Amino acid sequence: MKKWYGDDLAYIHDVGFGDYAVKSAPGLLEILKRAGIEGGLVVDLGCGSGLWAEQLVRAHYQVLGIDISEPMIRIARKRAPAAEFRVESLFNARIPACDAVTSIGECLNYMFDSSGAQAPERLFRRVHQSLRPGGLFVFDIAEPGQVQARSSAKGFTEGEDWIVLVEKNEDRQRSLLTRRIVTFRKAGRHYRRLDEVHRQRLFKVEDMAAALRRAGFRVRAVRRYGSFVLPKHHAAFIAVK
Repeated sequence: MKKWYGDDLAYIHDVGFGDYAVKSAPGLLEILKRAGIEGGLVVDLGCGSGLWAEQLVRAHYQVLGIDISEPMIRIARKRAPAAEFRVESLFNARIPACDAVTSIGECLNYMFDSSGAQAPERLFRRVHQSLRPGGLFVFDIAEPGQVQARSSAKGFTEGEDWIVLVEKNEDRQRSLLTRRIVTFRKAGRHYRRLDEVHRQRLFKVEDMAAALRRAGFRVRAVRRYGSFVLPKHHAAFIAVK
């Protein structure tokens, strides 16, 4: 399995880009409680470094986190030792019987394995089969429009012992986003450079909602988790079995 979110990028993502998960958590917990899910097992697909899993454990849920990045899972196990974590692709992992499934941070967009490009509807059916009646599937996606037409977007972020540069390009015809990520992390007196290229398939809200309904869900699309408003051209789904 190719190494995605390697040691340095996993570290940088955890210490520098955890706001999305942290700010989403209160609204997500409220969504679960409003559905009458105040305990039981939550399966978190694309759990990353365990920031959301940590909040679930604190709220007295059982948690199974699944992520394709072994470095991310190592961080998650330290952060939330009461949870269970597995290194697997979310598109292929076995999902046990559970009360809710979540996937926070546009995880379903990523094309990290060969099945990722065409697997959402198959994943929806598997999630539906695993949920108890009344169970929830809550996740968010990136939509087309991440980068202005005929241009690229470049970003630079710096932390205490790291620097990350990101270049984004969007193929509008293929609904494909490519991120070139260059990291520099301090190692002794020097900085270590590593590169990763991530590709995402961008989804339209109406297409995902229709696929969820075909899988048997009742679905509602939203633009926020509680008071946390999702970034522009992102949407979330609250799907009920």
